[in-house]
Amino acid sequence: MKISPLAGKPATPGMLVNIPKLITAYYSDVPDPKVVAQRVAFGTSGHRGSAFTSSFNEWHILAITQAICMYRKINKIDGPLYMGMDTHALSVPALASALEVLAANWVDVMIAGMDEYTPTPVISHAILTYNKGRKTGLADGIVITPSHNPPHDGGFKYNPPNGGPADTIVTSWIEAKANELLEHGLKGVVRISLEKALHAATTHKHDYLNTYIADLGNVVNMDAIRNGNIRIGVDPLGGAGVHYWEPIAERYGLNLTVINKDVDPTFRFMTVDWDGQIRMDPSSTYAMQSLIGLKDKYDISFACDTDHDRHGIVTKSAGLLPPNHYLSVCISYLFQNRPHWHKEAAIGKTIVSSQMIDRVTAQLGRKLYEVPVGFKWFVDGLLDGSLAFAGEESAGASFARLDGSIWTTDKDGFIPALLSAEITSVTGKDPGEIYQGLTKEFGAPVYDRIEAPATAEQKKLLSALSPKQIQITDLAGEKIENIITIAPGNKASIGGVKVSTKSGWFAARPSGTEEIYKIYGESFLGRDHLDKILKQAQEIVDNTLSKG
Repeated sequence: MKISPLAGKPATPGMLVNIPKLITAYYSDVPDPKVVAQRVAFGTSGHRGSAFTSSFNEWHILAITQAICMYRKINKIDGPLYMGMDTHALSVPALASALEVLAANWVDVMIAGMDEYTPTPVISHAILTYNKGRKTGLADGIVITPSHNPPHDGGFKYNPPNGGPADTIVTSWIEAKANELLEHGLKGVVRISLEKALHAATTHKHDYLNTYIADLGNVVNMDAIRNGNIRIGVDPLGGAGVHYWEPIAERYGLNLTVINKDVDPTFRFMTVDWDGQIRMDPSSTYAMQSLIGLKDKYDISFACDTDHDRHGIVTKSAGLLPPNHYLSVCISYLFQNRPHWHKEAAIGKTIVSSQMIDRVTAQLGRKLYEVPVGFKWFVDGLLDGSLAFAGEESAGASFARLDGSIWTTDKDGFIPALLSAEITSVTGKDPGEIYQGLTKEFGAPVYDRIEAPATAEQKKLLSALSPKQIQITDLAGEKIENIITIAPGNKASIGGVKVSTKSGWFAARPSGTEEIYKIYGESFLGRDHLDKILKQAQEIVDNTLSKG
């Protein structure tokens, strides 16, 4: 990846999105369904796009929402729909558009009072809380967020009654129906005015914030954090959890400081990400420069992305922990400090997460459940209790309550963040120090990822790679032990290939949301060995793409 000279530096005025123009484009521009880039497309996390490119406009939201209403009716989902939004500029108009359609379709909608923002995990928590013990009248939800994407983007996600991200069967149906509505000029979309929708008998205000916060003590040991009296710093990165952190501190008596309380749709307070764009990614050292600079002021500090489903942990000992490092620490700590968790409950990881997790899991005597990229693959396991922890390399995770029962089936940035404070309080070491202890026991892996542009045809070729196409028998001087295209945990296609040796591995796959491909690699023998792995992986990918 080519790093921008602006990476890690404060955003300049010239980088800031023109919000009035963006909102005008949302309402005025009409997408052309004949143009692929302007159609509804559900990737790994819902439909995303920008009003500036006619990929996220009012027509998209009206069509998707009507399709969701149709899906609910066909599948007899007739309980309340919990709807929340993050702080991106396009989230407010998208919520208004969606509400107009939902009210016209007589859907009972639960929205936050006082135009409050609602994080992704809070919606999942609300759905599961409502549905507990029910067989009929089940609830579902919509989250309006493009996650950590740049300020000009918008996103729209559907969570079915299982509370997690909808699987491809569901999203494919909604996507097809929404595009059909677009092709027919929105004929079939029912809507009423926003004013009528807001005052409709089916529109209800729900106290998301206090309901969620009151339950946090059942998933994280808040007493231990309070008794430790450690200094905690948190940066919500201007996201949907901005008004949650102070009530959390007040309710549980935590010595917690919210470093940045600003909400600004331009996100002018951010430092620029690796590619010169503003991006609220808590796992990026470039985007997290402000918090990293304060690491010695707090015993532990952390941030979450815009919809608060990802975490970034900053320690005194190591600065910002890479997601793979912290996931390993979480697993090691949780499975030794949650005595009520079921002895057979497994650990979920994505195919491109660190092998350190495999080694920690083996030492704990637990089963590893390895799946393709995407948190949706963990939903069933979290729901039925067969998974007590699920995490992915992009800093998303969720885990069971203290008693072993379900917490959320979507990623939750709050609880891994608060867990870092619990770990620090209980052990007297920050997560960076604990990870160093793990490396002494299991080795110190070096991990990296490469991204590069790829056409749709090239992405198709890469996703169809088979073990037979990998002609080499050695990788970076070691005998290849395994070549897979199917995830061991759930036997689903990984949409690419993973090649492993005793001391390292690489995986290559196309992105599900962008016109790029990604190569992930890891070595337990050091940086030079990893560079050799990545070089060979790149040669394999280049050879594959050259046939496109």
